[in-house]
Amino acid sequence: MFDRMSETTILATSCAWTRRFGIDLITLLCCIATPAVAVSQERLVDHFPQAAESGCMACHGEIEPIREIGSEMLNQIMARGKELGDPAGCVVCHNGDPTETKDKAIAHGGDNFFPDPGSPWVNEETCGQCHMEQVEIQWKSLMMTEAGKIQGTCWSFGALTGYEHKFGNYAVENPADPGARLGTDAYRDYMERLRKLEPNVFVDRHEPLPDAVGFDELDKLNDNPELAAFTYIRQECNRCHHAVKGRSRRGDFRGMGCSSCHIPYSNEGYYEGNDRSIPTDEPTHPLTHQIQGTREATVTVHGTSYHGLAVETCTTCHNRGKRVGVSFQGLMETPYTSPFSETGAGTPDLHSKHYIAMEQDIHYQIGMKCQDCHTSIDVHGDGFLNPTTLAAVQIECSDCHGTPDKFPWELPLGYMDEFDMSPADGDPRGVTDEQLPHTWAGYQHDKKDGYLLTARGNPYENTVRDGDEVIVYTAEGKDLRLKPLKKLVAEKQISTRGLVAMQGVAKHLDRMECYTCHASWTPQCYGCHVKVDYSQKDRCPECNESQTGFDWVAAGRKHMQPEFRTTDGEEQFQTVIPGKVTESRSYLRWEEPMMGINGEGRVTPLAPGCQPSVTIIGPDGKTILQNHIFKTPPGTEGSGESGQLAIDMSPTQPHTMTKNARSCESCHASDKAVGLGIPGTRPWNESHFADLETTDGTVLSERARPQQPAIENLDHDWSQIVDRDGNQLATVGHHWKLSRALNKDEIEHIQREGTCIACHQEIPANSAAINLLHHVAKYTGQLPETNDQHAALIHKIVLLSAWVQVTGVGGGLLVGLAGVTWWRRKRRAATR
Repeated sequence: MFDRMSETTILATSCAWTRRFGIDLITLLCCIATPAVAVSQERLVDHFPQAAESGCMACHGEIEPIREIGSEMLNQIMARGKELGDPAGCVVCHNGDPTETKDKAIAHGGDNFFPDPGSPWVNEETCGQCHMEQVEIQWKSLMMTEAGKIQGTCWSFGALTGYEHKFGNYAVENPADPGARLGTDAYRDYMERLRKLEPNVFVDRHEPLPDAVGFDELDKLNDNPELAAFTYIRQECNRCHHAVKGRSRRGDFRGMGCSSCHIPYSNEGYYEGNDRSIPTDEPTHPLTHQIQGTREATVTVHGTSYHGLAVETCTTCHNRGKRVGVSFQGLMETPYTSPFSETGAGTPDLHSKHYIAMEQDIHYQIGMKCQDCHTSIDVHGDGFLNPTTLAAVQIECSDCHGTPDKFPWELPLGYMDEFDMSPADGDPRGVTDEQLPHTWAGYQHDKKDGYLLTARGNPYENTVRDGDEVIVYTAEGKDLRLKPLKKLVAEKQISTRGLVAMQGVAKHLDRMECYTCHASWTPQCYGCHVKVDYSQKDRCPECNESQTGFDWVAAGRKHMQPEFRTTDGEEQFQTVIPGKVTESRSYLRWEEPMMGINGEGRVTPLAPGCQPSVTIIGPDGKTILQNHIFKTPPGTEGSGESGQLAIDMSPTQPHTMTKNARSCESCHASDKAVGLGIPGTRPWNESHFADLETTDGTVLSERARPQQPAIENLDHDWSQIVDRDGNQLATVGHHWKLSRALNKDEIEHIQREGTCIACHQEIPANSAAINLLHHVAKYTGQLPETNDQHAALIHKIVLLSAWVQVTGVGGGLLVGLAGVTWWRRKRRAATR
């Protein structure tokens, strides 16, 4: 029946049936052709009977309401719809003609219909009706500009823009008035200080990212192979920004602009709501026609309800780079597809990768979501250009947990966010009774004794003080009560090990990030082997096809054209550029990472950032570069005249927090931890063969090929960033002035390799006295056999040694004093 009927005929017939018999023909036919789906939401027409008068309901009568029945947002949409002549409210967001019941093209308003109302190319007319502040600042947000990612990739191709964060996906600039920055006065003052400290990061404008080399420009690569950076950025790095819908693959389905976060998409990309007119057998559709947001917004699917933004929504994008989204979920990528499914297939791709299940972040385990820590300013931005995550994110662990000596409200502003080598000081930050004006639409929580303040001076609008405790109101609806560290110490709920780490060694909190110890693992992909193949069939005799790829930034800019402003997605655009990008790794690790200094001046975990070894194939199929590591300009990043290797080790917050911290020896007795590298690999700047050879290494076959080709200028492992003399060997967090590897003094101060040797050079045989004590302990069963017993023995020895020395010094002083007194008395007696 459907095969012989046009779409227009079906719509017209459906509408006629609806008017005459009260039956929706399309719904009826879909019920016949499609298995029944459980109703997961109430119908709009059951609560707003007048909605049935809208032409939209002739086809979409079963669709779930965009917000739950009874919500103020839905009531406002319905009222606004009535004003616009649509009693169902659909045109408020989607535009279109609510009076048309026959022609779909007319009903959907032609080129002025908004299939994705959250798209940044149209949301000024949709979401902006109520949320103008968020719409106005979206173009300057980090998730739109991706300026830090662009500068990072340019850096790894020879520092094309130097330290300046010059380019964004789109041309954009700051407001002229510094007072236009969203936030409190204290926050604005704080950000103005950072702008002056780091002018290369906090720039006033971004120029648009340059074009990649075109089909008629490929010969430029012979003299300027670094131009391949722009092909790499446009095809791979920047497909996630908000102005595009992005790649339609498992785990990557999402909307655009506001919809990329506030409309739920499943990993599979299928619609599973009740509207029979939306295809359920093709991907790229939302899971359900509902808005997710705060704890106030209820999303119901198949009878199950949830609140807030699902973590998987964030991991749609946050699965590359530092991989904080998937790490938070406890997922670490792996090259293997096992274990197998019941059909013998491997594990399915997710974000084009495979994963193993790791320990999840403790915040995730207790039911917290990304938005429970990250504020509106962290995510939406503040209306000014903050090109990196460290620039944009305003929160610190101590903002909620405090320190063993101070509650969060007793800490000064800037604590743990200093951008200085000394801890912040000043007056206590206190709490506040006021929320930010631009977040009026968010859920209004009971402020108790006041909202906590972030390190930069803005209210934490879901986190409050209640006496000497803290309540975190989660987006899911939980009220989590936590005891700050100061209270836990007072109640003796902190282990000895924790007290020693935080109070006994006070420099830990003065100089380190909390997550340096409390991150249980960190994804580490060493060596990013990037191949950009520009082979073109007409110039390469052995090529069967020309190598090309999709330009996501050009696709985004395509939406600037009026005819594509409302297009839902980009993959139909012909923004194809020469070159095909392939990525691989040298090896993966997930165990405890190394340490360095971040832009805030604090010791932090490091993980491989952009570490490209670049291979470029020219249009004629011949290699222009092979396994090449670019260098930064002379004198940069601790280098001399030859420059520094442009492979970056990036400061990171792994988002894998646990209650129990890493062990002392994992830092103080580890070469890797201080940046000296993972031992065991053979030199990377040599070719390695695996063939018949003599014992002196002479390969016998003249046709033998290298098993591992050389990476010419990498004379150390990817994981090494500094040598024992403190010479830096690679770049470390090049965005910021303070970020660097540990220096020689810091390495020597941290390392405690001699701790065991200091005792055991005498124990048990080299000293007669120790040998005697050892044998007595052995035969009396007092030799330590466990770690706790060993620690107790060392503790006793330290105390005994201290008291012996104190007694010795004190006794010596007393004996000396007694001797002087006796001599003086004897002398006086002799003179009488």
